[in-house]
Amino acid sequence: MSIFEQRESDIRAYCRVYPVVFDKAVNARQTDEDGKQYIDFFAGAGVLNFGHNNPRMKKAMINYLESDGVTHTLDMHSTAKRAFMERFVKTVLEPRNMDHKMQFMGPTGTNAVEAALKIARRATGRQEIAAFTHGFHGMTLGSLACTANGYFRNAAGVPLNHVSHHKFNCTEYLSQLAAYYADASSGIAAPAAFLVETIQAEGGVNVASKEWLQALAKLAKDVGALLIIDDIQVGCGRTGSYFSFDEMGIEPDVVCLAKGVGGMGTPMALNLVKPEIDKHWSPGEHTGTFRGQSLSFVAGSEALSYFEDDKLMTEVAKKADVMAEALAPLEKRFKAIEVRGRSMILGLDVGSGEQAKAIVDGCFADGLLIASCGTGGRVVKLIPPLTIPNDDLQQGLDILISNTSKVMEATA
Repeated sequence: MSIFEQRESDIRAYCRVYPVVFDKAVNARQTDEDGKQYIDFFAGAGVLNFGHNNPRMKKAMINYLESDGVTHTLDMHSTAKRAFMERFVKTVLEPRNMDHKMQFMGPTGTNAVEAALKIARRATGRQEIAAFTHGFHGMTLGSLACTANGYFRNAAGVPLNHVSHHKFNCTEYLSQLAAYYADASSGIAAPAAFLVETIQAEGGVNVASKEWLQALAKLAKDVGALLIIDDIQVGCGRTGSYFSFDEMGIEPDVVCLAKGVGGMGTPMALNLVKPEIDKHWSPGEHTGTFRGQSLSFVAGSEALSYFEDDKLMTEVAKKADVMAEALAPLEKRFKAIEVRGRSMILGLDVGSGEQAKAIVDGCFADGLLIASCGTGGRVVKLIPPLTIPNDDLQQGLDILISNTSKVMEATA
């Protein structure tokens, strides 16, 4: 029995899906301690948008450490933070005419969501948050209240209050909701905020339409609620632009970022908050020991350099076409399969969790790391590094298609 089985908590999960000990990793490949290589279509659930051990980020971090750069500062000023903030403003915010303030908090996505919920309630004086079916926003209690998955919610041990869940991507339903809010006798009050993912990654790769997002943004504005976009898994270039809501014609009051924003797999979470909302904070009201870890600033700044020209996003568009074209025949061949997603996050809904698990297991045996998501784990999710070499992408797709065909044929 290994040390992991002897001493690590029974809550461990991904290691049960991939039961090996990983040792090395470069870009889109991981190698276990026995020397077997795996193409990575999981990429840390979107953390590793720029690949494992990205050489540009690794070099920047080594140089920073060797120069005795400060590694921990709470929320004090540092040269590393300044460099990251200046680059983020110049590369991301100014081209979009976004005047949002940048708030750093604890280093994971759920920390970003918690801070967003808190400022929304403070700014509006309301308690209720409107979230959506199949949404996933984190595991701490406030974020968990917004998460729809019953398996995760049941672990809370306490009531998960002050959140209502509504139909995702249904314009007709939004119209009905607007009518309820306008009716003083409906018994339904407007919320402090609407919290939404433009693509529900963990929920099954469900994609919100531009029409629906615009209707949601209008409803939020009409009722005096904030619009919070959780871009934690599908931001930072995943959908072919820095934000997943680019070109959607909406202006979020708060944008939650984490995962890929740290660049190297180094932990960082960041909220972008409109100044008129941010002013509701008082100094030190929301803290965190690791709010802005310096190595994350260094690696994250290097990650931003990928967005100073169109080279990476052009490559992403080409790879996205390859992925979509490769999966399209599966959808035509097997009636139970539905392909959905956008750019370099795609979901293969195969109809059941049992079939998805068989596909994931078969892929793993053949050297491909891929995960399932959605209700009952029925959706196989493709989220490879944006920097994945073309040969690795094609080889991984071949493994996926082969295993999917085997499983679907066996259960037809």
